[in-house]
Amino acid sequence: MAALFWLPRAAWTVVVAVILAVGGWEWSGLTGLRPLARVVYAGALAALGLWITNSVDAASAKLIAYGAGTLFWLVLAPLWLWERPRFTTPAVALFAGALALVPAFVASVDLGGARPSLLLAIMGLVWISDTFAYLAGIRFGRHKLAAAISPGKTWEGLYGALVAVGIYAVGWLVIAGQSQPAAFKRAALGPMWFVIVLMLLALAGVLGDLLESQMKRQAGVKDSGALLPGHGGVLDRIDALLPVLPLAALVFLQ
Repeated sequence: MAALFWLPRAAWTVVVAVILAVGGWEWSGLTGLRPLARVVYAGALAALGLWITNSVDAASAKLIAYGAGTLFWLVLAPLWLWERPRFTTPAVALFAGALALVPAFVASVDLGGARPSLLLAIMGLVWISDTFAYLAGIRFGRHKLAAAISPGKTWEGLYGALVAVGIYAVGWLVIAGQSQPAAFKRAALGPMWFVIVLMLLALAGVLGDLLESQMKRQAGVKDSGALLPGHGGVLDRIDALLPVLPLAALVFLQ
């Protein structure tokens, strides 16, 4: 929070690059890479993200990154979850890591640079979704959402998350007033379209959560890392943010 609101854009970019590098380190660990290769991979992802945000034609580079991230999360990730393949070499999983992590990094820099409160509001969407999915699942959960991937997740938890995000979206509209994106003002459904979009973003966050759960299950580990005592690794904390951030950047910044 302090870094997001108080640091200049360059320093905020460095902070997010460090998170990206740690995420790359953990992702490559789930694919079975050795420590030296993991360092190279993490550094390469950070370098790629920094190059995109600081390239001569940054606008085009960012748009390509967002498009690649959107393609991955809306097409490739669902297929990956459906088929649940085991890769004999980590190359495909490492390429997937670049598609998952780098666009989220670019979006974090872009959204935070445009308006820190906007990035915080989008992260809040994911936190509310995760929290109420857990609470509703604990209280009402009966039907498994993806038992083979993450046995603790239920359809009832998902419904609870969507209801909470819908309420959050209405509150956002009330607070934002006329500052909401122009695209929503022109949409046929008006403010209701904004609520629908935020609920769709929450569904995308579920994809990120499930994909990381699948990778951990295939790797035979409980957490992606041990950097955060009691919480696992960085990926365990940002998995749902990975698909939401580039999609939100396309919605709010284009």
